[in-house]
Amino acid sequence: MKNTLRTLLKSGRFVTGFALLTLLLLFIFIFPMINTSDPKEMIGMKFQPPGDKFFLGTDNFGRDMILVLAYGARTSLYVGLLAGLIATAIGLTLGLIAGYVGGVTDNIITAVTNMFTVIPSFIVLILIASALKTKSSTLTAMVIGFTAWPWTTRSVRSQTASLRSRDHVNIAKISGYSTARIILSEVLPYIASYVVMAFTLQVASGILSEASISMLGLGPQGVISLGLLLQWALAFSAPLAKAWWAFIPPAIMVSMATFSLFLMNSGMDEIFNPKIRS
Repeated sequence: MKNTLRTLLKSGRFVTGFALLTLLLLFIFIFPMINTSDPKEMIGMKFQPPGDKFFLGTDNFGRDMILVLAYGARTSLYVGLLAGLIATAIGLTLGLIAGYVGGVTDNIITAVTNMFTVIPSFIVLILIASALKTKSSTLTAMVIGFTAWPWTTRSVRSQTASLRSRDHVNIAKISGYSTARIILSEVLPYIASYVVMAFTLQVASGILSEASISMLGLGPQGVISLGLLLQWALAFSAPLAKAWWAFIPPAIMVSMATFSLFLMNSGMDEIFNPKIRS
């Protein structure tokens, strides 16, 4: 673990992405501790410009924009993390089973995966989200996660299929290890780095998906999110009012979160991908 961490820290892309993500986390968790005001409290005029009282001005409801931004980023990151965990868990489980067991099981899982791949996941996400009467952050993350697993399944399956005929796996079979034990002890450790990389991409995808459906009015209700801030900015014509602080900062936060994760993934790919490393 220590050697892996030292190797990752030699990657400029990973370090840059990790630094950006750290700055984002410090902002969304430390700033609300400094400013303990209610983010939903209307304490100013609509679209009040940035100044001494409000560093980033106010939003369409007269709320402190920088405080609203911190809470919104926290919600979006939570949705992305939970969605990434769900999508990675489903994709990893199905991919390992399909790739190792093979045969009819592989054919069934591959067929189901291909069916979900053919249907655009974002359309499925919109249909499911619009059918739900109430949508919490957790439920939104679950919906995103349950529609984002196919590409992880296909990738893990191909990785696992290439490992099932290796010597150490054959020795485990001869030793009488169960299928579950072989998968967990002889296959999973060899693709662990890839799973981490897939997880970072799933988190980034989850953040983008939340922002997209929230802009359509289908995101989590009762909480502030980055996508909801963008929806409010459009609904209240912030661009026409030249209230750039109402839509540019949320867009930057979404970009910063996803870009940092993509950079970290690219850095890990440089280290763990033998083709790139060579």
